[in-house]
Amino acid sequence: MTARLGRLAVWLTTDEFGTYQDASGEIKHVKRFTWGNMRNISVEVINWGATITSIKIPDKDGNIEDIVTGFDSIEEYLSTKNRYYGATIGRVANRTARGELDVEGVNYKLAINNGPNHLHGGIQGFDKVLWNYHVSGNKLILTYLSKDMEEGYPGDVLATITFQLTHNNEFHIDYRAVATRTTPINLTNHSYFNLGGHGSGSKGLYQHEITINADRYTEVDKTAIPTGNLPSVNGTIFDLRIPKLLGEVISKVPNSPGYDHNYCITKATSQDVAFVAKAYHRPSGRIMEVYSNQPGVQFYTGNFMPEDKSSQGKGAIYQKHGAFCLETQIYPDAIHHANFPDVLIKPGEEYHQFTSFKFIVQK
Repeated sequence: MTARLGRLAVWLTTDEFGTYQDASGEIKHVKRFTWGNMRNISVEVINWGATITSIKIPDKDGNIEDIVTGFDSIEEYLSTKNRYYGATIGRVANRTARGELDVEGVNYKLAINNGPNHLHGGIQGFDKVLWNYHVSGNKLILTYLSKDMEEGYPGDVLATITFQLTHNNEFHIDYRAVATRTTPINLTNHSYFNLGGHGSGSKGLYQHEITINADRYTEVDKTAIPTGNLPSVNGTIFDLRIPKLLGEVISKVPNSPGYDHNYCITKATSQDVAFVAKAYHRPSGRIMEVYSNQPGVQFYTGNFMPEDKSSQGKGAIYQKHGAFCLETQIYPDAIHHANFPDVLIKPGEEYHQFTSFKFIVQK
């Protein structure tokens, strides 16, 4: 199926990505949705995990490269070598201390799947389910109903994500959710980017100049859980307000093999969508800018990608520092910190997260 908007010169096609057998033995069909525009930008998403599987953009010489990690088959996405590549994360992205929630006087226990803590929605979060789909023009709308007590979270949650590529090289992701009971919601996308090409490894990563629009960050303890303190980045290795070359700073991050920190985005009180971050790969001329209405962004430099060659995808080997993530979000472990943005939604309220990735080629 193909949807074309001739005036904007953006198109969206649908085909089958693969099949798998679910726990009940039923064969499930995974769909792939591919956008293209007249500027040689293309994006692919599958409805397994609402996952971005490919983003291809030209460099300053017109050479097109895929700039996100991923796999060629559903079997690989189902395997243990998949480290949330390109997936939608929920119900709650990032870490929750001790895997515990206290909501309206009730204590809820979540899976402990990251040291002593809960990570990215649990054992079978939103990244490991098949989303329903609908195509409207050049928009893809994915929906998922998360049942009450799924992964330990209270309330039914209906989540809707709208993906769209524009004619001016912006890829929009609009997330919405409603719930039947008060529950935490914090959705994000976990794409791993390398503007030098998804297989260019740490050499490509170190060539990136990174800018993040944040005066503060969330200080964390030894298990990567926020302490509640929001120190200034001023005079520290976390100050990325002025572009920094990753190869010159990544080894200087204290008590960590690289960046894996939430930044508190600077924006005016009345401002909705704000500039979040910019990545510039000077050798290729590729630039990615990120805009969002979210208060934070997790900047992660692939510190825990494997040291060996066990993770291979799309003809490449993915290893430590092979790609980076910019995960727009509410601050990690917000449920336990009254001074953090609120992560709870109540019945009758709507959660809304908007993030846009803009791709530019510097000649």
